[in-house]
Amino acid sequence: MGWTGKAVLSHFGALRPDQITLADSRGYIADRTAAGRKLGSIHTELGHLRSCLNWAVKKAGAIDRVPPLEMPSKPDSDVRPLTQNQIHRIVDNCAAPHVRLAVILLLTTGGRVSAVLDRTWDKIDFDRGVIDLRLTDGVTRKGRAVLPMNSLARTALKQAYDARQTEWVVEYNGGPIKSIRTGYAAALRRAGLSGIRIHQIRHTVAVQMLAAGQPIERVSQYLGHSNIQITQKIYARFLPEHLSDAADVLNFGMGGLRGVKVQ
Repeated sequence: MGWTGKAVLSHFGALRPDQITLADSRGYIADRTAAGRKLGSIHTELGHLRSCLNWAVKKAGAIDRVPPLEMPSKPDSDVRPLTQNQIHRIVDNCAAPHVRLAVILLLTTGGRVSAVLDRTWDKIDFDRGVIDLRLTDGVTRKGRAVLPMNSLARTALKQAYDARQTEWVVEYNGGPIKSIRTGYAAALRRAGLSGIRIHQIRHTVAVQMLAAGQPIERVSQYLGHSNIQITQKIYARFLPEHLSDAADVLNFGMGGLRGVKVQ
């Protein structure tokens, strides 16, 4: 929100909420587009503004209504899932133990980076075999879930637990860390890879589960999405082949048509 505010306030900051018109949001879209911002980013920025205005109406009672805001169409994500070869190369080239652990947890939970880095050991239950990614503030729920611990995660977590120095699962130099960006970038360089953002791991988890035949409802729950429509919009388009069994039903039992054999 703080980062978004730099752009939003420079355009809307001098206006009272009741002074904002559709023309203002259209002007914002035009200005940000001219500045080279992608429509997805502009959509997010205006979405944050609308969230703040909704809060001002519903929670704070500071304004009577939310002013009209026109949102640009949010484009489909162009992020592609990683291949198994890319995944192995990234993990194998994580030199620092805390970076390797973080990447493995991202791969096995599909969690966001922040959800992995803020975990403490009381959220890891080896007896039940679960990893709790939720926060206890009762507010932050984006992309958070309680997940089963698979064998890869258990092995990595057990090694880290035996060598732990603090209460933080992913620790470095006796304390928690806020980012693994530097270590991740170094792993990419050693692996001979480029242009792979760390958030692509989350996309990869979703697509991998769909490819294995997991119901999209289960994938949605695993990722901590608030509703299944979010999962369908982002991920279902990656793997139309997961509908192949449904398409086969539409052969209607015909072995061929006009000499053309059905494969």
